[in-house]
Amino acid sequence: MTTELSGTSALVTGGTSGIGRAAAVALAALGAHVALSGRDEARGDQVVQDIRAAGGTAVFLPADLRDAAGARSLARRAKEALGKVDVLVNNAGIFPFGPTEKMTEEDFDSVYTINVKAPFFLVAELAPDMAGRGKGAIINVTTVVAELGMADMSLYGSSKAALVLLTKSWAAEYGPRGVRVNAVSPGPTRTEGTAAMGESLDALAAAAPAGRPGSAEEIADAIAYLATDRASFVHGAVLPVDGGRIAV
Repeated sequence: MTTELSGTSALVTGGTSGIGRAAAVALAALGAHVALSGRDEARGDQVVQDIRAAGGTAVFLPADLRDAAGARSLARRAKEALGKVDVLVNNAGIFPFGPTEKMTEEDFDSVYTINVKAPFFLVAELAPDMAGRGKGAIINVTTVVAELGMADMSLYGSSKAALVLLTKSWAAEYGPRGVRVNAVSPGPTRTEGTAAMGESLDALAAAAPAGRPGSAEEIADAIAYLATDRASFVHGAVLPVDGGRIAV
């Protein structure tokens, strides 16, 4: 276990499975004290146990990010549990796919609430504290379809496109005070959440040079990099971790 992030604390939303779980494990392995949030307490407790068994420190914070109050509450509880939050990973997200005409107002509101509103108010609650200390890192998890027009992904892609713009806006707003804000843009990634896609996930991935879906750990490695001082000169970047899909 390394100590690159020793003395720092990190909050990872949606940390009970998939990319969020892998990010929590990766940050803890670098020495960060990690708080991971989610709605499934059993899965959250299991991640905490796994991190502790590997020699790391972690705590699970149950959270429902369906409104600004829920996001702000999570941020405050994370500060209480960790003492401070140095790294925020906005990973929690939902991704219903389908034709635009099939999406309901409820679908629209749910996607934008989790994918845009929750990160917005988490940053509103945590970034000023980071800026006051003169240091911090915020990593937003977006998607390759935020920058590529793809059928049946208008709702999901547009919500993540909003997060791309927020990444750049927050970099301009908080960067001068020592807070680095960046994003990781995954391509098709094999996780519990994408398991239902079956062969269509492989078909999507086949269009990229790598020719295969990524793993949650591969995405988490990029998140961990952006959380460390190795990325000290990286501000407002959207790092594609998509097997090269952005290139073709």
